[in-house]
Amino acid sequence: MMAAARMSFASCVRTHLLLPSTPSSPILARTPRVGFGGLAKSTSFLPLPFAARSTNHAALFCSSSSSPAEAVVAPAAVAAEEEKREVSAGELAGLLDIRVGRIVKAWMHPEADTLYVEEVDVGEEQPRTICSGLVKYLSLDQLQDSSVIVLANLKPRNMRGIKSNGMLMCASDASHETVELLTPPEGSVPGERVWFGTDDEKTLQSEPATANQVQKKKIWEAVQPHLKTTDNCIVVLGEHSMRTSAGKVFCKSLQGAGVS
Repeated sequence: MMAAARMSFASCVRTHLLLPSTPSSPILARTPRVGFGGLAKSTSFLPLPFAARSTNHAALFCSSSSSPAEAVVAPAAVAAEEEKREVSAGELAGLLDIRVGRIVKAWMHPEADTLYVEEVDVGEEQPRTICSGLVKYLSLDQLQDSSVIVLANLKPRNMRGIKSNGMLMCASDASHETVELLTPPEGSVPGERVWFGTDDEKTLQSEPATANQVQKKKIWEAVQPHLKTTDNCIVVLGEHSMRTSAGKVFCKSLQGAGVS
C-alpha cells in the first residue's frame, strides 16, 4: 500500500493552471493526506470552487500521465519565467542616470596624489562633488570648464575623506595608457539625461533606478562591457549611439575604445 501511495504521489505534477472563465468541465485539486513521517498515505481529489477558475488563481493539477510534457503551464509560472529572462544591455542602460555635466572647478585631492576633485554642474541646485582618478591622464587645465558625461545614480563613495557623488565617464584604449573624457556635442545642456538610439527614442526612456538598485543589481557592471567607441569616436551601446538633444556623444580621438 505504501509503495502504491508513493507511486501515486510521484505521478502528480505540480503546476499552475490557466483556468477557463466558465465551468465547462470539473476541475480537480490535489489534497494529499500526510501520515507518519511526512509520507503521503493517499491522494484525494476535491472539486475546486468556481472562484478559483479565474485567471488570477492557480491550481495544482494531478495528471494521470507519466509525461510532464502534458502539464499545463500557468500564469504565475509564465510570470516567474519573465522575471528570470535575461534582460538586455539596452534595457539595463535605460536604468542608468547618465547626464550632461560641466566641470565648474577642479583641484588636486589633498590626500591622494592620483585623484582630482571636481565640482560638476549636472542640472541640480548645487554642483556635485566627484573624485576622479585622472591625474595620470589629464591635466587640470583639460578639466576646467569642460563639458562632460556623468553617471549620476551611483551610491556616494568616501574617497580619502571626500565623498564622491558620481563618475566622470571616459574612453580608454586596451592598455589603459590613454584616457579621454566623453564629450557631449556643443549646445548640450547640463542636467539633460542622455540616451541610446535615435532622436525619437528619447521619449521612450524609463525612470532611472535608485543608487541602491544600481549597486544591488550590478546594473552598471552589466552595461559597461557593451560600451565602446566607433571608428568615428562616437560612443555606442551595441549599435546604438549615445545621444543628447544636440547630437551624439564622442571622445577626442580613441577608436574602438572601451568606456568606463
